Amino acid sequence: MNLHSLLPTVYRLLSTVSQMLTIAISKGRLQDETLALFARAGLTADESAINSRRLLVGTADGRCNFIFVKPGDVPTYVEYGVADAGVCGHDVLLESRAEVHEPLDLKLGRCRIAVAGRHEVVGQDYNLLATVRVATKYPRITTEYFHQRGIPIEVVTLAGSVELAPLLGLSDRIVDLVETGRTLRENGLEVIDVITESTARLIVNRASFHLKRAEVSALITNLAEALK
Repeated sequence: MNLHSLLPTVYRLLSTVSQMLTIAISKGRLQDETLALFARAGLTADESAINSRRLLVGTADGRCNFIFVKPGDVPTYVEYGVADAGVCGHDVLLESRAEVHEPLDLKLGRCRIAVAGRHEVVGQDYNLLATVRVATKYPRITTEYFHQRGIPIEVVTLAGSVELAPLLGLSDRIVDLVETGRTLRENGLEVIDVITESTARLIVNRASFHLKRAEVSALITNLAEALK
C-alpha cells in the first residue's frame, strides 16, 4: 500500500480530530452543576476520570474533551483558542474582558457582586473619606463602579479571605461575590450595594464559532434544551 492510497483516510481522520470540541470547565463551585448540565445535554465523561487528578477528560462519545482549569483562567483558554468553548461566571468575564462570544446564560451558580462593609459604615457618606480603600478580587469591576460615581479609591487586590480586610483595618469596604450572605454576616459585614448579578455563561472562541459552526451550534442548542 503506497502513501497516496492512505491520504483519503488520513484526511478523514484529521477532519474528525479538527472538529472535536475542547471545552474549559471551571473547577470549584460551578464544576458539578456544569457537568450535570452537560450530561443532560448528552455529553458525559467517565466519573472515575473526573474524580481523578486528570485535567483533560474525553466524553464517552468522543465528541468533546473537557479541560478543568481555575475559573479565572477559563476566558484566557477560550480567547486564545486552546479551548473552543468554556463555562465560567459572569463575574469572571466582566473582570477579564476577554474577547469571546457569550451565546448562552446557563443560569447556574447565581450570586451577586456586591460592595460590603462593617455594620457601622453602612449608609456612611463617602465624602467623609478622602479616598476609599477597597479590598477585592475584582480590581477592574471595583475601579469602574467607584469611578462612575466619582468616588476616589485605592484598590487592595487580594486572592482570598477578602472579608478579613475591613475587620483588620486593611480596607474601608470590600467588593466580593455574595451567594447567601452568610460569610458576610458571620464576620460582622453586610451588603451596601449590589453591582450586578452573576450566573455561569457559555463562552465560545471567535474563530471556533465560525470554523466549527455546526459543532458549536449543536452544543448551544443541546445546552439550551437541557436548561428547560
